[in-house]
Amino acid sequence: MKQFLLKIFTWWNGQTFGTQLWTYRFGELVGEDEQGNRYYRTKGRQIDPTLGIERRWVIYNGYAEASRVPPSWHGWLHHTVDVPPTEENYTPREWEKPHVPNMTGTPGAYRPSGSTLASGRRPKATGDYQPWTPGS
Repeated sequence: MKQFLLKIFTWWNGQTFGTQLWTYRFGELVGEDEQGNRYYRTKGRQIDPTLGIERRWVIYNGYAEASRVPPSWHGWLHHTVDVPPTEENYTPREWEKPHVPNMTGTPGAYRPSGSTLASGRRPKATGDYQPWTPGS
């Protein structure tokens, strides 16, 4: 029952009931990325008369966060490239890192050495800082 209500009233937990219905009627699965996000386009690659281009969309596996879309799929979603990553034989270079979503607000967020959240204590000033005082 909870999942049913979440599908009706929330958009950030995967897909809504309306999106699920739209995808069933008009969508064709193109592929899935390593995070489990599924990518769709209109059946038969039809051109949407409103947009003037083929409609493409993603259904997130879990929480809807745009930074979870890898660069290869991002290019396809935004019509930068016409060929989806599932139809390409691309091998990443040895210097390329795997895609990581934005971790801000999570325990995995980047915390630089001067941050109070990095180690729990801020390091003492080194003496190279002079605070401003009025009238000086």
